[in-house]
Amino acid sequence: MMRQAGRYMAIYRKLAERYPSFRERSETTDLIVEISLQPWEAFRPDGVIIFSDILTPLPAFGVPFDIEEVGEQAAVLGFVGAPWTIATYIVEGGTTRTYTTIKSMCHTAPHLLRSLLSHLTSAIAEYIVYQVESGAHCIQIFDSWGGQLPPDMWDQWSKPYINEIVRIVKQKCPQTPLVLYINGNGGLLERMKGTGVDVIGLDWTVDMADGRRRLGNDIGIQGNVDPAYLVVNCAGTKGHILNLGHGVLVGTPEEAVAHFFDVSKNLKYDSQVDGYAVGAPSLHSLIDVYQCMFESRMVLCVLVL
Repeated sequence: MMRQAGRYMAIYRKLAERYPSFRERSETTDLIVEISLQPWEAFRPDGVIIFSDILTPLPAFGVPFDIEEVGEQAAVLGFVGAPWTIATYIVEGGTTRTYTTIKSMCHTAPHLLRSLLSHLTSAIAEYIVYQVESGAHCIQIFDSWGGQLPPDMWDQWSKPYINEIVRIVKQKCPQTPLVLYINGNGGLLERMKGTGVDVIGLDWTVDMADGRRRLGNDIGIQGNVDPAYLVVNCAGTKGHILNLGHGVLVGTPEEAVAHFFDVSKNLKYDSQVDGYAVGAPSLHSLIDVYQCMFESRMVLCVLVL
């Protein structure tokens, strides 16, 4: 579940009172482990997401900004920001409504912007490899603000750099599944598939059945939570990972998150997939699901990040 650990949890808010600096919480190993395990202890999800921030690699560029515990019971999921999205924070200094400055750079200083994106690409690919070597089973790439670009501009200013990251990671960590998520990706689904990732994350604006139709059955799909029964029936019988269409909102009751996990784990979809009867989820860790999708893409997944 995106933003699986965070401010909606009372235990996290209490920890944040003791450690008010977000950077300290997201860059101190002991705190990262403690925070990552908070939703695991509360809800027992199928995956434990490493608590981090997509801007973590920036200090290495001189840009400032203010496994063992779960054993084999859960997958360890890492994540990074895509080059375009990280570049928006560097150029704009934060999130904006229009991203005018960086969009203008596409025309006024294209060589400078390409140089920045290339440097970020190398660092992000290296960071992914580091996460995998440190125990991450799967990596999600967040191009959170890629949806701010028209499709033809995304093809030019984001996709090539994601392609390069995928190429490097697949060369060095060929068994690691990669997920790509873009906020506002309705017009980019086919282009996202062309990056070579193993799973596409849908946001809440994309109809599940339409997303599956457009992407086909040879790639995994994640996300886009609606009422669970409708989601499962529209998702198709191959490679779907139940997740939110965006991160958990601050103020969400923890009881609601717990109910989401409980209901999801007990969903049943009677089908026969590649010789396996699929009913109540029988895979015990999400890494098995990702790996099955990665190798054959023939497993119905109604488990939860």
